Amino acid sequence: MSGKFFKLTMNDVPLEGKTVLVRADYNVPLNEDGTVADDYRIRMSVPTIKALLADKCKVVIISHLGRPDGERKMEYSLEPAATRLAELLGQPVRFVDDCIGEKTRMAIKRAPKISVTVCENLRFYAGEEANDMEFARDLAKTSGAHYFVQDGFGVVHRAHASTAAITTLIPSVAGLLLEREYTTITGAMKEPARPLVAVLGGAKVSDKIGVIEKLVDVADTIIIGGAMANTFLARQGTFIGKSKVETDQNDVIDAIYEKAIKKVGRERVDSFLILPVDVGVGTSTEPAATRQDVSVKAIPAETMALDLGVESAKLIEQIVGRAHTVIWNGTLGYAEVPAFQTASAALAEVLANNKSSIKSIIGGGDTADFVLHWDKKAGASFGHVSTGGGASLELMAGDKLPGIESLLDAR
Repeated sequence: MSGKFFKLTMNDVPLEGKTVLVRADYNVPLNEDGTVADDYRIRMSVPTIKALLADKCKVVIISHLGRPDGERKMEYSLEPAATRLAELLGQPVRFVDDCIGEKTRMAIKRAPKISVTVCENLRFYAGEEANDMEFARDLAKTSGAHYFVQDGFGVVHRAHASTAAITTLIPSVAGLLLEREYTTITGAMKEPARPLVAVLGGAKVSDKIGVIEKLVDVADTIIIGGAMANTFLARQGTFIGKSKVETDQNDVIDAIYEKAIKKVGRERVDSFLILPVDVGVGTSTEPAATRQDVSVKAIPAETMALDLGVESAKLIEQIVGRAHTVIWNGTLGYAEVPAFQTASAALAEVLANNKSSIKSIIGGGDTADFVLHWDKKAGASFGHVSTGGGASLELMAGDKLPGIESLLDAR
């Protein structure tokens, strides 16, 4: 199950012995001591880098970290990411404290022919997010690169200097991670092994409108969880206490149901678009918060629905256990708090226990963060854990992603 990739990749061009500029996504969380707290995105970039080194390339890596808003804020330095990359590669990685300019250009020029250099945070310059051509020219000139390899899947839905403008200056192709993300996600949407079950959670309906509409077309069952479920339940007239709700999404929800009814019929719509039958409620989202499981018809006025209930979790396990493809985007509860991780953990467990029969695709962002912390195998218990939150959503919705569209077309 994989979609065909329509752009040239690093395997399609003569990279041997060349200087290659790689756009990675090292936007990773850091500990208070400045070390990398979660290295998943760095680990996922390693196969591309190792392949380039095997091709005797001089590898120059650019990325961003956080939101320094065009200013040089050293708490957003990429040096910790470079340190972690060196550990993962088992070889030295040079770090340069800028991404453009003469000092950086000379550091790259003097680097060994087969080497890895990581440049400082692109977003220390406002030109990055502005997709500024002059900044892109500086990146191209500084790197001296013969080819540009786009491997930062988490940023390809943005038209920035390092995803769009740069591709007009250097022959640009996809890296191994980007190609795998694209073919896996589009393959699941276009040619899934059925039944295909989509599990959608997270906070907002408005963040996932395009994906929900697309999944109504392609999925066999859609399960709604997280705070999104509150908005659906409220639209149906359910009293939900102090739960988080989007009050401006009624028309959107009505349109989703109309589309679902056209597909499966009114009598089957509630078994196609599944809402919780019970929820875990609480009065606080503090780390030590406690929960109570209640029917959705009996939510106490002073509480918030912060997780799916035990019965809903069991229903999900049954439905998902019969699936052959599962797309999961959005945690099923307020999973930052231990008391409200129950449903998300139950779903993660059924996917992990049935890896051989279920192709699971985990969206990036909060969902990936949850499963990576849950999984003792660092993500290996699942079919595919995406490195991109917004990018995976937009790709599932069928949107064109600027950082992919701008690459060289496959012949």
